[in-house]
Amino acid sequence: MTRPTHVVLAAGGTAGHIAPALNLADALRIEEPAIQITVIGSERGLEQSLVPARGYPLITVPSVAMPRRLSSDLVTVGPRVRRASRLTAQHLRDLQTDVVVGFGGYASLPAYLAARRVGCSLVIHEGNAKPGLANRVGARFTKDVYVSVKGSLPGTPLGLPLDAAIAGLDRAAVRAQARTAFGLRPDGPVLLAFGGSQGAQRINEAIAQALPQLLDSGIQVLHAFGARNPVPAPAAGYIAVPFIERMDLAYAAADLGLTRAGGMTVAEVAAVGLPTVFVPLPIGNGEQRLNALGVVQAGGGVLIDNSQLTGAWLVDEVRSLILDPDRLVVMGEAAARVGVRDSSQRLAVEVLRIAHRHRSSTEGETP
Repeated sequence: MTRPTHVVLAAGGTAGHIAPALNLADALRIEEPAIQITVIGSERGLEQSLVPARGYPLITVPSVAMPRRLSSDLVTVGPRVRRASRLTAQHLRDLQTDVVVGFGGYASLPAYLAARRVGCSLVIHEGNAKPGLANRVGARFTKDVYVSVKGSLPGTPLGLPLDAAIAGLDRAAVRAQARTAFGLRPDGPVLLAFGGSQGAQRINEAIAQALPQLLDSGIQVLHAFGARNPVPAPAAGYIAVPFIERMDLAYAAADLGLTRAGGMTVAEVAAVGLPTVFVPLPIGNGEQRLNALGVVQAGGGVLIDNSQLTGAWLVDEVRSLILDPDRLVVMGEAAARVGVRDSSQRLAVEVLRIAHRHRSSTEGETP
């Protein structure tokens, strides 16, 4: 009996690396129900909760924090990477892995090196406009590289794998249901403000300053403030929650978004056609600004520097925008033209093609 295809996903550390890997896993199961999927991650990080919650087995290897650029810092992490790579290579052999798919993060570089060591196929997916060191190194080991932002790495533009509920979302069709779910009024514009799983202090401060005038203008606010941040004071028309589990419903309920510009966030709001004000995180290598630039240049969003976001700015700019439904329609259509809804399915097809090619070659058949 032919054994099932086995795909190992390498992703760990942040939701930005883990979520697209799990979205791909779901799509792979749809394409090939008998497939076996294992996630390799670090011994600490969000993968510890996110991966089991989606029903996938997780194997952990020692995490190695990578420097952001090629430098002498690599000397100090080299021995730890090699140890993690040897351990990962043994896991790949034991699992009879056909292909490793990496999304960057702490667990990815050891997995890339291990795939090269054991001779299984390697696929790299880069979700940001500026790749991290792990993916820049891994892309040297394979021609099978896919990117969300054209030019981030030499590879095929394909988009970021999205959750099925978001990829298939019809905002207009479920708007009434979504607003009821969050306790919002069915009429009047809704501003959706969020800053990722931890919230965003600058966005929280600006919302607090602008809230009275926004509410006085008839604007409702759905605000995910982050579980570690202070709970905002309640107000009529203001729904504040630590975290939003159903982002598909949040996007459907909203007329305008206010958020950071992580790769997954930008991909999601573009795919569903939600006009968005992007406030890039002002740290790292500047990738968040570049992530949002394509949507903004297409007319689907607005870009504001973190230091310039204030309550007064929100009152002036956001209020005038959200109270102009015709402009919102134009922006939403522009965002949707940039977004990619079928990225999970398309990447799944490519990964299976590469895995089957590997199987054929190792079993002595013509690829």
